[in-house]
Amino acid sequence: MGAKLGITHTQLNIVALAGNIGVYTTGPVWGRIVDSRGPRILLSCAFVFLLGGYMGMRFLYDAGLPEGVKNLPTLTFATLVLCSYLTGAGGNGGLTSSVNSTAKTFPDHMRGITTGLVISGFGLSAFLFSTISHTFFPGNTSTFLFILAVGTAFPMILGFFFIRPVPLPPHKKTAHDEYEGVPEGAQAAHDAPESARLLDEDNAEEEDEEPSSPPVYIGEAGVAPEHRRRERDVEMSPQIRFGGRELEPNHNHDRNADRSLSRGAAITHDTLPNVYGLKLWKSSDFHLLFSILSLLSGTGLMYINNVGSMSQALYAFNNPTYDPKKAAQWQSIQVSSISLMNCAGRILIGVISDFAKNKYDIPRSYCLVVVSLTCCISQIIAARVDHIADLWVASSVLGLGYGAVFSLLPTVCLEWFGMPHFSENWGYLSMSPMIAGNLFSLLFGWNFDRNEDKGLKHPAPNSTVAATAAGAIIGARAGLPSTEIRCSKGPECYVDSIYVTIAATFFTVGLSVWAGMRDRRKIKKALMRRREALVNEERD
Repeated sequence: MGAKLGITHTQLNIVALAGNIGVYTTGPVWGRIVDSRGPRILLSCAFVFLLGGYMGMRFLYDAGLPEGVKNLPTLTFATLVLCSYLTGAGGNGGLTSSVNSTAKTFPDHMRGITTGLVISGFGLSAFLFSTISHTFFPGNTSTFLFILAVGTAFPMILGFFFIRPVPLPPHKKTAHDEYEGVPEGAQAAHDAPESARLLDEDNAEEEDEEPSSPPVYIGEAGVAPEHRRRERDVEMSPQIRFGGRELEPNHNHDRNADRSLSRGAAITHDTLPNVYGLKLWKSSDFHLLFSILSLLSGTGLMYINNVGSMSQALYAFNNPTYDPKKAAQWQSIQVSSISLMNCAGRILIGVISDFAKNKYDIPRSYCLVVVSLTCCISQIIAARVDHIADLWVASSVLGLGYGAVFSLLPTVCLEWFGMPHFSENWGYLSMSPMIAGNLFSLLFGWNFDRNEDKGLKHPAPNSTVAATAAGAIIGARAGLPSTEIRCSKGPECYVDSIYVTIAATFFTVGLSVWAGMRDRRKIKKALMRRREALVNEERD
């Protein structure tokens, strides 16, 4: 695409960046729509955007440059950028509708794994389509763009007819639920998520003074008015756990009734988490999650956008027999490793977070530490790699952590800020990668240019990943260089940038520990307040 349309490497990166911006900037808009109107509007728009975006690219590619013109006209280039933006916006629309419906359909004890499974397809798409390109349409950019248009757009039509939130069955009252001291509202809310948090520590006193009334859940998972009380984010469990121990109900003391409440029930009794809008932006919890997501995703984007240059620099390092075809193969290995482990990470963190919460009553926010450590370890490995054959290890670990980030954070967002505006809130959080992602990528480019070779440069073959449509659209986002070796000094070309991301991810480990501590502290305070309330009720 770059050669046929006369697009420079910088312009190709702009096209790829437009797709990423389409993903991040449309999150709040899509989220607000799906929260209030359901998934069908998003799926319809996603179909139009994806089909129009990729078919528009195909049309521009097939048209080529006008006769006698060597560079793409500005208006045509702007149209290409717009098409790329539409593909990002459309893909995010389909993902948002799927995640929203999944979160509303499955109970809290399954939410991590189900969300991870849905999001995992987003991480596997690059590997899937690039494999199709190399296997069935090698060098045929036009046909592959058509496959991208059809392969991404028409599943949205299927989703339009089949994707919808399925309401959870009402909780049946049991003898266990009838022991003295258990609030009726808590019993009625069995199937709602149990890990919801206080709105924010800063607003705790305000909540105690003026209890909020439950919002109306119009059109949300088919909830009827008589079931609104069941939508409180609390949960009663037949097998009661407190501090990791199972307790049997005791009808003789209200304190046991308090102990029988789960963490979420103790926190959200009489208060339904529903933070959104200006209140969300004022919440210190939101700023904490925003910072964590920005630094971790920024590290991942910097690595993914430039792993091709890193691979090429390592292969050319002390290699007098540089083979461009072999270099392209090493680049493809990095892309495949990241994509496959990205998918695996999204599923694995869902399993881990669900198991930890359901088995040991550990908040999902604790898993942020695991994710941050994984990303930090990947950067330490990348800084120590000095041979191309070992780079796949760093790429795999990075893909694992990067995928886990975007699988875990949505569930934490839901638990901390509530279901009513979940997708809108997650849309605002998902804008955070634009900050650190662009900053780290610019830093990498500046550092790489500073170490650029001034001597002989080796052209790359036309069969590289970047020469195909997968490279032009997907591969460009993976930073696969397509023309020549820019730096052959090995790790020296980029290692200073890796040191920055090591520091950033290490700092994120600290932020994650803080998030877990804040979460646990809120739980303890809520248990104390609930216990005091029960004592006061007994006295009255």
